[in-house]
Amino acid sequence: MLLVHAFYGAWFSVRGSFLHCEYSNSVILHRPHSVSITEFGAVGDGATLNTKAFQNALFYLNSFSDKGGAKLFSSENWPVVDPLPSYGRGRELPGKRHRSLIHGHSLTDVVITGENGTIDGQGSIWWDWFRNGELNYTRPHLVELMNSTGLIISNLTFLNSPFWNIHPVYCRDVVVKNLTILAPLDSPNTDGVDPDSSTNVCIEDCYIVTGDDLVSIKSGWDEYGISYARPSSKIKINRLTGQTTASSGIAIGSEMSGGVSDIYIKDLHLLNSNTGIRIKTSPGRGGYVRNVHISNVKLSNVKKAIRFTGKYGEHPDENFDPKALPCIEKITFENVYGEDIGVAGLLEGIEGDEFKNICFINVTLRVKKDSEKAPWKCSNVRGYSQWVWPEISCDSFGENIFPEHSSDCFGLSENNLETSSGPPWLLSW
Repeated sequence: MLLVHAFYGAWFSVRGSFLHCEYSNSVILHRPHSVSITEFGAVGDGATLNTKAFQNALFYLNSFSDKGGAKLFSSENWPVVDPLPSYGRGRELPGKRHRSLIHGHSLTDVVITGENGTIDGQGSIWWDWFRNGELNYTRPHLVELMNSTGLIISNLTFLNSPFWNIHPVYCRDVVVKNLTILAPLDSPNTDGVDPDSSTNVCIEDCYIVTGDDLVSIKSGWDEYGISYARPSSKIKINRLTGQTTASSGIAIGSEMSGGVSDIYIKDLHLLNSNTGIRIKTSPGRGGYVRNVHISNVKLSNVKKAIRFTGKYGEHPDENFDPKALPCIEKITFENVYGEDIGVAGLLEGIEGDEFKNICFINVTLRVKKDSEKAPWKCSNVRGYSQWVWPEISCDSFGENIFPEHSSDCFGLSENNLETSSGPPWLLSW
């Protein structure tokens, strides 16, 4: 594993409507100074504690921060740290939490990369402690970078994280690219990539098989997230392939109290999984999820293709305000194809807080025989549909998108706007 710190000009750029991200490989790979963690006494035997070696190496490398940066092969243990302010406590237990294996705070221009090298979190013992109720603090992530700008994590394999794998939180300008992330399908809460209260994030060309959401976009938990008020926005997810039998390919929430907006998801391929795309929230969350566009999705043998959950529950404490209702609106599903689908859509909003302007266009979901009578189930969700099969039988989706409601649907492609008077282009996979 190659950990790179540099402290000069940014190499991240976003163009137009945030549908393109790029970075310079030459900048990523060039660092005039490099050392191995073994030079500072570290032993990579899976048992030796290398904390001091890691600290000494970083102290040494800091001397090169104004000389083009430096490289380091690294390893560390799992100390206990304060909870995130937008969560108010550890995610699974009150109080503090274990710090991630690879951790950074208030950094600029950071690269974690390699030639498909492997970082193994050896999470099985943590999973056992969790299942047996033997934990004192919330489990550690494999990688967590906080309050940092200009991050690249690329060309690596992450295995067996104790908890979430990649967690950029309170960050800007993040690229996660060409990763393989693997954990057993029954491993608890081993999310792949969880951008959290972060802006300008690209997740591209990743293969993820884990025991929880492949990608989950978050922004804080109930009253703590509302107070901290740090949204996640301008996030692009492109060319993601994977499997999860316990959870979702793409999730938004359930911790979304700081708000989530301007999300673009394209070219998702999910197979043999529980849920395709899911939005999770609850009374008490507050916040919003709006301006989300999901396109070019292929689902194979997925139990629930699309799911909205308005009463997810799970609160940090008893101090949340049940009247703090989330605003869920302007979410578009375009060009979605599925085969061997259990339920096409399970769309459950919140009574008195209807999810609105939910749009489906050019969606074909071939459901299994036992679901043909009721492929869509809806409550407290309203929107529009066009060229959807099987048809959405819910009264709240009775109106077509064209010609009157295209402006209510976020991010419709020019192709469908131009062909609004006739059938759309056909998906080919």
